[in-house]
Amino acid sequence: MSDTGLIAIACGLIIGLGAIGACLGIGAMGGRFIDDAVRQPEMMEPLQTKMFLLAGLIDANFLIGVGVAMMFVFANPFAK
Repeated sequence: MSDTGLIAIACGLIIGLGAIGACLGIGAMGGRFIDDAVRQPEMMEPLQTKMFLLAGLIDANFLIGVGVAMMFVFANPFAK
């Protein structure tokens, strides 16, 4: 297999595993937010603010991975 093929597989793994991790993280966090909001409705607004902040950080982590993968695809530092 050529270097280009291996780089394509690596980029697919970076994006795919990053997406799976982000989805699992946001899903787990959202589920716990719903549980806590049902138990203590008066805490819903502060928890919601923190949940959206963490959702943005989780999503930003995934998008950084996509950016690195796109760098490997289009401006590959390993290509000869």
